[in-house]
Amino acid sequence: MVEKAYPRDLVGYGRNLPNVRWPGDANIAVQFVVNYEEGGESSIMDGERGSEALLSEIVGAQSWPGQRNLNMESIYEYGSRAGFWRLWRMFTSRKVDVTVYGVTLAMARNPEAVAAMKEAGWEIASHGYRWLEYKDFPEEEERRHVLEAVRLHKELTGSHPLGMYQGKPSDNTLKLVLEEGGFLYSSDSYADDLPYWVPGLTPDKPHLIIPYTLDANDMRFATPQGFNSGDQFFTYLKDTFDVLYAEGAEGSPKMMNVGLHCRLVGRPGRAAALARFVDYVLGHDKVWIPKRIDIARHWYEHHKPEGAL
Repeated sequence: MVEKAYPRDLVGYGRNLPNVRWPGDANIAVQFVVNYEEGGESSIMDGERGSEALLSEIVGAQSWPGQRNLNMESIYEYGSRAGFWRLWRMFTSRKVDVTVYGVTLAMARNPEAVAAMKEAGWEIASHGYRWLEYKDFPEEEERRHVLEAVRLHKELTGSHPLGMYQGKPSDNTLKLVLEEGGFLYSSDSYADDLPYWVPGLTPDKPHLIIPYTLDANDMRFATPQGFNSGDQFFTYLKDTFDVLYAEGAEGSPKMMNVGLHCRLVGRPGRAAALARFVDYVLGHDKVWIPKRIDIARHWYEHHKPEGAL
């Protein structure tokens, strides 16, 4: 028996893919995301019960209840002090567009980095108020975090964020994002190679999901069975690009997300592999390298559901 109200969509586009035509008839849209989280992670100084434990050189680290982990803190500090600027120089020198997933408390603690993002013309999407696990947050507390993320983001950048990636969302996150009302898209999904629509608050206002990635992502340098050298990272990115580029050449263009973290790929030995990949992408003609908001606007213009406002 098939459930009548199953909440997941396991079908998606299926064999009936939309007729995608990226700008310039590109075979592929390659989108680079820089996660700016350093200063917004778990810390007893900001009210958490323990220290940060995720996505650092200390693979398998555990949170220290009631204590600071100065090694962990300094690894994160590398991201904002050095790694960000290495990535900023890499992308700006090549005139490559980037979307930042900005944790607002982290951005507030480094205004110079925010100024550099704006100077480069990067999109600064919201990565929430804090880089925390929201699955056990009471709905009202997460609502306060969403609203504070928007308020502080506007204060820091001068505009409302148009994209949201909570990163570690709860069952309530999408509903709270929709209720806030100012976002054009969300990215808390890994479900497809193309954007797709989900129901909004009313039938005539569907919400756009631009899926993200956890595989073409430098976070795998900090996870078991992940990348342990720049060559592995480059090869995986190149293979992903080559498959999607070929599919686009055959008439089925897709989107490739590349997820980056200042404290991870910002290290010199990994940045070298990223630079090779960026140059590899730039060596192809039929490539579009947009910000995520550019993808959103393209999808709103060309693939809006019938009857949507």
